[in-house]
Amino acid sequence: MANDYFTFKAFTIRQSRCGMKVGTDGTLLGAWARGGSRILDVGTGTGLIALMMAQRFPDASIVGIDIDGQAVSQAAENVAASPFAPRVIIRQQDVAASPFAPRVIVWQQDVTALPSPGQDDAEEYDAIVSNPPYFTDSLRSPDSQRTLARHDDTLSYRTLATSAWRLLAEDGELSVVVPADQKGRMEAEAVLAGFFKSRDCSVKTSPRKPAKRCLLAFRKHPCALERTELTIGSDDYHELTKDFYIHEN
Repeated sequence: MANDYFTFKAFTIRQSRCGMKVGTDGTLLGAWARGGSRILDVGTGTGLIALMMAQRFPDASIVGIDIDGQAVSQAAENVAASPFAPRVIIRQQDVAASPFAPRVIVWQQDVTALPSPGQDDAEEYDAIVSNPPYFTDSLRSPDSQRTLARHDDTLSYRTLATSAWRLLAEDGELSVVVPADQKGRMEAEAVLAGFFKSRDCSVKTSPRKPAKRCLLAFRKHPCALERTELTIGSDDYHELTKDFYIHEN
């Protein structure tokens, strides 16, 4: 059973009410994704990636959204207890909703530092990040909240790609983490939405084993493709995550 909390160097993530717990996927994406002045975390869950982006980009305003009310409530508590609370909003929100405006604003400490409700249609995001659900036809868990977090019924790759295209600035970047066997599906949906792949990082558990996860980034215009490889536990991995994990030097 996962712990009810996970302590990072700059903040603590409590996760007892979240269907998807803290894991390597989210941590890698939060450490790898490019940012900007306005960042959107789609399917924020515990709020982990939103807080990591806030730590990495000290001048950014971050909005984390999720459709799961319990996760939203706990993510808001995690944000409120962190040093980044003035720059992070957590909302119960469907990314596909139009107009893109909150049904519930759970946490907004400094209303002058962040966009007000209803502005999102006029303003775009410099970076969008997501650790989306990836199960399609597999057996549902009896835990409805875990099913919501893991199955793509409510946030398919197509919905994510088309919504990101609508909300992303012209020079912005969409960054996601997906299982290696779902890479082609994510890439296809991104291309259909109009995106061009800008970065591709294969994540392995061992240099000799096939990739288990892929970190992918997309832009709205043709660009040079950057391909890299990352092995869990390697020097590059420790360098990427050193500002977050307590055990890193």
